[in-house]
Amino acid sequence: MIKERLCREYIEEIKRLEMSIAELEETIIELKTQLRMKSEEVTSLVIENRNLRYKLEKIEKRYNQLIELLRKMNIPFIIIDEEKFEKDRENI
Repeated sequence: MIKERLCREYIEEIKRLEMSIAELEETIIELKTQLRMKSEEVTSLVIENRNLRYKLEKIEKRYNQLIELLRKMNIPFIIIDEEKFEKDRENI
């Protein structure tokens, strides 16, 4: 009688532990999936950042070349810093 009762308790505890292990395995799978998705997102953002930096460098280079060309051609021009212009306008 005692033996059967002890065995039943052990069997129930083993079943609870097996269920806990299964839940933990599912949680680990979910976390791995989330980590993979975040890693892919970070990689995508890094690539996008590189592309945008490259485009910005090209635009800055073109801008500087255009300014230099206008100076060499002695064409009068005015360069307005839009941010500063807007701030000054707000202060008026």
